[in-house]
Amino acid sequence: MNFLHLAASTAYTTPPLWRILTKSGYFVGLCGAIGFTVTYAAAIRPALRAPGSERDDVAALRQRAAVSLAWAGVVLLVAGYFQLAARVARAGKGIPFGDALAPGRIWDFLCAPAARGAWVPQGTIYLVQNIVLVLASAALIALFSPGARRHLNALALTALPLSAAVSLVAAVPATAPANADRVLDLVFDQVHIVSGTVWTGGLVLLVALAGVRRRLGGNAGLLWADIWRRFGFVALVCVGAVLTSGLWISWKHVGGIGQLWTTTYGLFLLVKTLLVLGMVAAGGVNQFWLMPRIAQARRADATASLLHLTLRHFPKVVWAEVALGAGVLAVVPFLSGSARTQAGSPAPVATGSVFAVGALLVLTLVASLWMTAKASDALSRREVAAAA
Repeated sequence: MNFLHLAASTAYTTPPLWRILTKSGYFVGLCGAIGFTVTYAAAIRPALRAPGSERDDVAALRQRAAVSLAWAGVVLLVAGYFQLAARVARAGKGIPFGDALAPGRIWDFLCAPAARGAWVPQGTIYLVQNIVLVLASAALIALFSPGARRHLNALALTALPLSAAVSLVAAVPATAPANADRVLDLVFDQVHIVSGTVWTGGLVLLVALAGVRRRLGGNAGLLWADIWRRFGFVALVCVGAVLTSGLWISWKHVGGIGQLWTTTYGLFLLVKTLLVLGMVAAGGVNQFWLMPRIAQARRADATASLLHLTLRHFPKVVWAEVALGAGVLAVVPFLSGSARTQAGSPAPVATGSVFAVGALLVLTLVASLWMTAKASDALSRREVAAAA
């Protein structure tokens, strides 16, 4: 069965090109704004402030981080505008996307009265979201100015909650959720989006920073080892959040394993899942192969080896993760509808047994991630002992 026949048999409508580009672009913008700021705050900033770092190395990384954050603000601002226009085109009947770009149409959409039963107009929610988006973008774009870079920490930490709020505010429902399941849908959707953007965006930022390796001194390997170690913990938390929320989302939209290859939604979800698992596998290479060798080189004071591992081998694996993450963002716009609907299966019903099984799966996932961290640490100690 080819894809076109499958799409027709399951009443799947391929989104228009403008919808694909605006949705992917919006998530790219979130990856830059949320992922860059969280990674800077949790991994880069603490490493740069650690004693023993060369002043020139710190200055070079601060400058590249500031420029990267500034460009993230530009991407968020542009992507946010096109995403808002896409909302206008989707809300209006027969409005072409080109017409939806007009500021007048956008303003009319944002000022539209509330629908019956709504506690707030939907346009007002999007208005607040885009005000927050502009503020986050402004804080980041200011870093193009050399004078503003002296306040890099303050601007990045200001943009961080604003960037997260861009996604959180948009998820506020205009009408009261019908039941507890709907509330969980909203919560898990945001956990999935925020953790996924932190993970993917953080990888992109670190690859961008690794591009200054020719300007760094011979002792920069120590600084980068600290950055990779700190981000490894951030990534591990994000992986747990992505997989946990993904379990709920998949159960809500897929009624059985067979629907992953008998429905269009299921096929796209399967592709996305394989790409995410590829990212997890690449992260496993970092945890079980590279991090132990970095720890060995660090404790053995092997400066040249440490620099080679942290700025040559590690970024190569991260580039693979970035490519897989880009694939995920490319698939997201095609995940419309539900495999359950396309297959004609009943809507999901959350029961006590469903929550019990979900809790068991989450506990198993948390335990496996904890064991991963412990195993990586044990391998690091073994490498050091072997070297001694």
